[in-house]
Amino acid sequence: MLAIIEAAGWPIWPLILASVIAVAIIIERSYSLRTREVLPPNLLIETIKQYQDRGVSQELVTKLGEGSPLGRLFATGLKNAQNSREIMKESIEECGRAVTQELDRFLTTLGTIASMAPLLGLFGTVVGMIEIFGAQTAGGTNPAQLAHGISIALYNTAFGLIVAIPAMAFYRHFRRKVESLVVDMEQQAIKLVEIVHGERD
Repeated sequence: MLAIIEAAGWPIWPLILASVIAVAIIIERSYSLRTREVLPPNLLIETIKQYQDRGVSQELVTKLGEGSPLGRLFATGLKNAQNSREIMKESIEECGRAVTQELDRFLTTLGTIASMAPLLGLFGTVVGMIEIFGAQTAGGTNPAQLAHGISIALYNTAFGLIVAIPAMAFYRHFRRKVESLVVDMEQQAIKLVEIVHGERD
């Protein structure tokens, strides 16, 4: 591995840094965006049962608010349960925007890495080509310098694609997952609003 890095030259280091950041984001988002963590199963049923049994208590609101992102939506809605349906719904929508932003965290960085990695690889290719042309002297070609230039060009191009392809795949996967989770949260929050205001059983 060290031999490859040495052969690829200094332009490989920005790509290595980008790959480390991308892997860290992928691991963190894979853990944070687990469906059970964002949308705990049966949370809506349990919340409705407690609301119907004891009404809106500070204990219930605190418990929901400190739990999952879905729980935060429910807590915000229950805080405004005594207000009109429209006010309760608006408060949930405001909280939903904050929750969505939290779910989207680091995805812009991952998308940027996916877009920039091929350009960083191309930059390494250009540096390698400069090295190749530098190998041409009046006295002939310097084989060692020529080989080093070719190594820089090819390794950086390859590594740029190796970083970009998985980063883009995970970026699109996480974006789609966030969209799906947000839709599910919205649907469950609307059910809570309708039940609180007697529009559903």
